[in-house]
Formats: sequence, C-alpha cells, structure tokens
Amino acid sequence: MRISRQVLLLLGLVATPSIAASDQELIKAAQATIATFKKTDPKIEKFFSSAAGFAVFPTIDKGAFVVGGAGGDGVVFVGGKPVGRASMGQATVGLQVGGQAFSEIIFFETPASLNDFQKGNFALAAQASAVALSAGAAAAANYQNGVAIFTATKGGLMYEASVGGQKFGYKPFTAPAK
Repeated sequence: MRISRQVLLLLGLVATPSIAASDQELIKAAQATIATFKKTDPKIEKFFSSAAGFAVFPTIDKGAFVVGGAGGDGVVFVGGKPVGRASMGQATVGLQVGGQAFSEIIFFETPASLNDFQKGNFALAAQASAVALSAGAAAAANYQNGVAIFTATKGGLMYEASVGGQKFGYKPFTAPAK
C-alpha cells in the first residue's frame, strides 16, 4: 500500500513538502474517479447534474497508529469543467491502527457553499457523514449543511474509533485546463 508524503507530514515523519502531480494528470484522475462513481451507482448523476459544483479527490491516503493523518489532492469542477486544485488534510486521535486509500467526492448544493470552499472557509467536522459508494446508495442520500459527501475505498485496512476533521484548501487553475 502506498502512503503519501502528505500523510507522513501530518504524522510528523517527513519534513519536506510532497511533489504534486501535474494539473492535467490530476484532472484525468478526477475524471476517471467520476466515471467509476457513476458506473458503480448511476443514481449519483442527480448530484452531478444539480450541484453548484463539486470537488473530486481521486486518492486520499490515510494512516494511523493512535494519532492518524490523511491527505490528498483533488479538482474542483463547476458546470462540469475543472476550475481549480483542492487539497485535503485530516488529523485524528483515538484508538486506530492501519492504513487505507479512498476516493471522495464532495457536492456543493448552493453557490454559497461552493464559494465558502473556494475561499478556504471550509472544514468538515468529525460528525460530518459520508455515504459509502455502492449501487443505489445515492438514491437515499441528501445534502446536509449544503454538502453531500460520497467515498469509495480503494484498498488497505483500517481499524478506527477516533475523532478528527478534514480541512481543505483551494487554488484556481492559472491556465485553462483541458
């Protein structure tokens, strides 16, 4: 299993910043993630078609031994077009051990919730609930506090009884993305 340098940074094991993939590579990975989510649960289309925007994190790596951390890069889409790069960092404390990788998509119900994300005024508290991607799961899902969150496990094993939250960053693309 691959643990990103971002996770290791959160755990305090590495002191140098990670080298991020190019914007184009990240956009391709995000588009592949969207296709996977739509294939797994076609009912998720209602969120893609009605959201003011959405952030796609193709891979978030998570690792923990009592203290945990997770991190990953993603792409923000508005009107189906990529408009910027997003980053996610998570810290947790509690009974936990292991590592895993997962994908996450956050749908923003309104322009105001999307704007909060883009301004950097966005974090998810421990009580934020995500829907695990499975066939038909989107049919019963609803927005909570202006967002709907879907996750899909990619691999690894994690035992966890912890508390923490996710913090996000956003940077608009400087050149038009394809």
